[in-house]
Formats: sequence, structure tokens, C-alpha cells
Amino acid sequence: MTSPGTLPAPLAAVVDDFQAMPEPERIQLLLDFSRSLPALPERYAEHPELLEPVPECQSPIFLVAEVEGTGPEAVTELFFSAPAEAPTTRGFAGILHEGLNGLTAGEIVGLPGDVSERLGLTQAISPLRLRGMAGMLGRIQRQVREKAGL
Repeated sequence: MTSPGTLPAPLAAVVDDFQAMPEPERIQLLLDFSRSLPALPERYAEHPELLEPVPECQSPIFLVAEVEGTGPEAVTELFFSAPAEAPTTRGFAGILHEGLNGLTAGEIVGLPGDVSERLGLTQAISPLRLRGMAGMLGRIQRQVREKAGL
């Protein structure tokens, strides 16, 4: 488990990448993450009803967290469905996938609530879009908490 306010190493690396860039270039990095979001596996692509919608997002995005095991050491796997024509939303999903996939339930549940602000995109991305990323993270944390029995 990480201590309060700290980020697990994979997510901290993503945040560091954003912070190391001048603000105008951060949008390009966000777009790079949108292109790197993995496709849904067949079990979800053929059954989209198994994914949870994130209504806080301006674009249609759906997600599901799979949890193997119970308790804080349970391992998570994340899956997202976001349209290519919504690169900002897709980029946020790509960031969350890169930074959280494979972490333990305890690490995900213990994340601080300011992850989207730490990316340094507040000047370039509207607050409404940033709330969408917070909505994705909140749903991931709730699903992980429920499935891991935390």
C-alpha cells in the first residue's frame, strides 16, 4: 500500500512525464495516451453491457475493473471502451490504464483524489473534462473496493 498522498510507481511515472513537459506539449502527450489505450478483449467487446458507463464524461466511456483475489493484495486489471473521436476522454482512460492496471486493490483504493490535477492539465483542459477523469477514477475505486471486499 502507498502512503496517503503518494502515488504508486506506475502512476507517478505518468505524472512525472506530464510535469516534465511544457504545458502546451502536455496535450500532445494526452493524445499519445489516447492512441495507446488497448482494445477491449472479446469477452467485453461482444458484451458491452458488462461495462459501467461514466456519465461525468462528456463522451461515452465505459469501464470495468476485474479483481483477482480479495483484500488489499488482490490484483486488478482495467478495461475501457472510449470512442476514437473523443481523444481527450480516451487519453484519460489511457493514463488510468497505464498507471493503474496490475496494481493491488489497496493501491487503487488508497489513491489521492487529486490525480487529474497532478497531471498539470488544468490550464489546457476544461474543468468539466477533468471531472470526467475523476469520475472514471471514482468508479474504478468503487468497483475495486466492492470486488476485493475492502
